[in-house]
Amino acid sequence: MTKPIKVWMAPAGPNLWKYSKPSSPNPQVVLILEKLAIPYEIVAFKFDDVKRRPFITLNPNGRVPSIEDPNISPDGLVLWESGAIIQYLIEQYDSEKKLTYDTFEKHKLNQWLMFQMSGQGPYYGQLGRSNVLHQEKLPSAILRYKNEVRRILGVLETSLEDKTWLVGNKCTYADLSFVTWKERLDALFTVPAENKFDGFPNVEAWHGRMVERPSWRAAMEKRRVIMDEQGLMWNGMPKGISTYEQYVEKIGSDRVEAEGE
Repeated sequence: MTKPIKVWMAPAGPNLWKYSKPSSPNPQVVLILEKLAIPYEIVAFKFDDVKRRPFITLNPNGRVPSIEDPNISPDGLVLWESGAIIQYLIEQYDSEKKLTYDTFEKHKLNQWLMFQMSGQGPYYGQLGRSNVLHQEKLPSAILRYKNEVRRILGVLETSLEDKTWLVGNKCTYADLSFVTWKERLDALFTVPAENKFDGFPNVEAWHGRMVERPSWRAAMEKRRVIMDEQGLMWNGMPKGISTYEQYVEKIGSDRVEAEGE
C-alpha cells in the first residue's frame, strides 16, 4: 500500500455522548487504522454538512465515517457503514492477525461485531436521544432504553467474567468496536463519570484497559485537534453553546449566512 486511506468524518455533532460522528459510535474505524498502522488521512467537516453535497455523492445515506481506499483499483474503493469498513480493513490489511484470528474464534469476533451494530449502537443512541436531546421527556421511552442499555452491559459483564478480552487472549476488533460507546455512558445515563459503570465491575475493568491503549489515545488526540479547529468543545457543542436549543439556533443562523455568501 502506497497511498493513505481517506476517512471522512465529522468529529462531533449535537449527540454529545458520541465520538467522531453524530450517527454512530466511532472512532472505531480510526482505532483499527491506528492499531494496524495503516496510513490514513482524515477529511473532517462539520456535522451539519453530512446531509449535503458533496458528501452525499460519496455516501447517499449521509452518515460518517466513510472511507476511500485508493490502493484497490484505479477508481478506488468507497465504503460506508462502520461494520463493513471494519471487516474490510481486517480482511485486507491484518495479515499478521493482530486484531483477528485464523481459527474458529474468528466467528466469535463476527458475532460480537454483529451484536455491537444491531444492539449496542441503536439502543445507546436511542437512550441518548430520549434522555438527553429530546425536548419532551417521555419517562416510558427513557426507562425502556435505559433497561436495554443495562441489558447489553449485562451481556458484556457476564462474558467478561474471569476474562481480559471478549474473545481469546488478546484485544481484537470485537473489543475495539464496543469501547467508544462505553466512554460516554455517564452522558447517556446523566450520571457522574465515576458512576457510569456501577453494577458492572467486569465492564469497568475491561474499559480501563481499553482506554490505556496507544491506539485509543492517538485517536482521541486527533479528534481533539479537529474539534478545536472547528471551534468545538469536548462534548461536541460549539464553544459558547450550552444547550441543544442554542445549538439548533446556531446551526440555522450559520446555514442562512452560508447561503447568503
